Amino acid sequence: MNYELTGTVKLINEVQTFASGFTKRELIVTVPDGNYPQDISLDFLKDKVELLNDVAVGDEITVSFNLRGREYNGKYFNNLNAWKI
Repeated sequence: MNYELTGTVKLINEVQTFASGFTKRELIVTVPDGNYPQDISLDFLKDKVELLNDVAVGDEITVSFNLRGREYNGKYFNNLNAWKI
């Protein structure tokens, strides 16, 4: 499923590299939502981590992402995997 959101960059975490060679970088975007803005966490995976090189805290951006869900030990998790800025 493809989605898009627009907001202000609040935080850009460092790149995480795992033993398998897999890389991940997390971006937090603040999205206005009435009286209570929402801080949304998006993951940039593999070669997409490079998309964050030209992004700075405070920038207004639009991010395209896929919504992914999975089950692990009877609990369910969702991830927002970004692929375009």
